[in-house]
Amino acid sequence: MEKINRELDKYIEAFSSAEDELLTELDRQTNLKVIQPRMISGHVQGKFLEILTRMHRPGNILEIGTFTGYSTLCLAAGLAEDGVIDTIEVEDELEAISSGFFNRSVHGHKIRQHIGSALEVAPGLGKVFDLVFIDGDKREYPDYYKMIMGDNDKPGLVRSGSVILADNILWYGKVIEDIPANDLHTKGIIEFNRMVREDDRVEN
Repeated sequence: MEKINRELDKYIEAFSSAEDELLTELDRQTNLKVIQPRMISGHVQGKFLEILTRMHRPGNILEIGTFTGYSTLCLAAGLAEDGVIDTIEVEDELEAISSGFFNRSVHGHKIRQHIGSALEVAPGLGKVFDLVFIDGDKREYPDYYKMIMGDNDKPGLVRSGSVILADNILWYGKVIEDIPANDLHTKGIIEFNRMVREDDRVEN
């Protein structure tokens, strides 16, 4: 089964639009220099994000979880020239890699990079976002959702018609398995999924 999945992945990549050379280099540098490089979005997911952005035509994007910037560059590629993506990463040691590639990209002028907790940084940006991409700390997914959607006491960060994309919501199938008491990442994903399902303000 694993061999079939690997071959299928190769097939999907072969029949997807070619990866930009800068993204290929970023993928390589991430695998050489970063712990847990598998966290990078990668070619197929990145192209999918770019296409979704081109279709939705957002003016402002919020990205929670920059990592080394692969998905950021893909989202920025789909933005119009006057669009802006605010991307937030809590791990400051990753900034040198991502900012270096942002500076080299033709889409770099659309990117605003922030270091810190998204729960603290995002509300202070004073923006309403047309598209939000959540790919941060899985334990904080429920808190991201509360922040993004707002409630009676706090305004949210989106409007009617905004799109929220959340990565890893199946979490390698762990969401349907027995969860160890200390697995806070899976618990965070499950709670996020429940909150979205039960929120009549959204369609999912």
